[in-house]
Amino acid sequence: MDSFLDTKEKKLAFFQNMLLVAIADRYIDEMESDFLLSIGQQLDLSEEDTLPITDNLSSLSFIIPQDGLQKTLELQALVMMVLQDGEVEEREYNLCLEYTRQIGYSKEILDELISKLEKKKAG
Repeated sequence: MDSFLDTKEKKLAFFQNMLLVAIADRYIDEMESDFLLSIGQQLDLSEEDTLPITDNLSSLSFIIPQDGLQKTLELQALVMMVLQDGEVEEREYNLCLEYTRQIGYSKEILDELISKLEKKKAG
């Protein structure tokens, strides 16, 4: 991940996108919260770094990465966030679909990814 998220800006943008999906159903359960915390730690982000994001949630939108592989990895991470609580909420799905379309992918690609990651998580 570090090779793609090589600047603080990219790390914060990735974290912001993850947070937007996490709060899509207006509730962050313990597993989603733990997942977000672990991402923040992996990205070496402090509470100070992420405070501006959490303080301005209502005005935030997705930040789309430039790199193709980063787009794919980020979509995978967003789907993993959606699957944390074991169910795909409609709002979470729609947000992932919005991101998927913004990076130029189809609904089918999103559905296939969800299916694959659900099996892997259950596996």
